[in-house]
Amino acid sequence: MKNGIIFDLDGTLWDSAYMVVKAFNDEIKNYPETDFVLTEEMLKSQMGKTAEEIAQVFFPDLPAEKGMYLMKVCNDRECAYLARFGGKLYPSLKETLHRLQKQNIHLYLVSNCGEDYIHAFLTAHQLESFFEDTECHGKTNLPKGDNIRLIMQRNHLDNACYVGDTQGDCNATHYAQIPFVYAEYGFGTADSPDYVLHSFCEIADISKEIFG
Repeated sequence: MKNGIIFDLDGTLWDSAYMVVKAFNDEIKNYPETDFVLTEEMLKSQMGKTAEEIAQVFFPDLPAEKGMYLMKVCNDRECAYLARFGGKLYPSLKETLHRLQKQNIHLYLVSNCGEDYIHAFLTAHQLESFFEDTECHGKTNLPKGDNIRLIMQRNHLDNACYVGDTQGDCNATHYAQIPFVYAEYGFGTADSPDYVLHSFCEIADISKEIFG
């Protein structure tokens, strides 16, 4: 049997908020058509949403096309910053991923971000060897639940679970008909998780309960 854990990124594996906010504000000041200034609180309140959804919140008075353009240029700068400086990994992350691999559990990433953002995360912290496959909204333009299913199908998983930190993650996981593990330490809340993580390292023990 092939068992896999599929992870969300922001609020689950790392906290990149400080660097994202810096990059966003450094870029957005070049565009006088908006006086928007991003804060970490505002950013974290939108985590898990797609770029289209976030643009509507950040730039409600701009045409949709212009809002998406601003999201793209800010995203380009944040990915460049993150690839160089990285973010804040949650405690014991690398050690726990290694432990999961030793348990013969296959590891994957599914996020509502873009491909460059995932690449920045993996390269900045030298994590490429841990994750066998990734999928994101920026590549497929699909909802997270469908991207979870894509990962499962493409990698021929017999059993899987998804680890995330928001209600949206929970809904997407149940849409994919697999267990949801709620990262309580992250940015959001979830009403009906199947399992709860108080710290990242707990996933190694919870996986034994999920997969037997």
